[in-house]
Amino acid sequence: MEAYRYEDGSIGHPGHPVGPDGGDPVGTVDLSDRTAEVVTWTVSHATPPGVREPNALAIVEFDVEGTGVRAVGQLTTADVAVGDEVRPVHCEELRDPSVCLREPESQSWDGYRFEPV
Repeated sequence: MEAYRYEDGSIGHPGHPVGPDGGDPVGTVDLSDRTAEVVTWTVSHATPPGVREPNALAIVEFDVEGTGVRAVGQLTTADVAVGDEVRPVHCEELRDPSVCLREPESQSWDGYRFEPV
């Protein structure tokens, strides 16, 4: 789970090839070993094909050297509240490849969910 660091000092997740000031990325920051705070969350009951239902999602904020870096992702549980501390946990399949509309070989299925600390 990487964020990009840009020439102007900003940090963004997901990373983009061009930073907020138009500059190139100058490095990455590994977020997978950090904790974050839940900014907001919701539960979706109308999920895309292959996504578990209900699907708890959150916007979380990591503190990276005093800079807030926000990320959105699935939660491991809907038992969270705004302000809770979470950590990213690797998941082999965020979606069921057998139910996807695209060819399973055309994309990766792993990623991170957020788990309460």
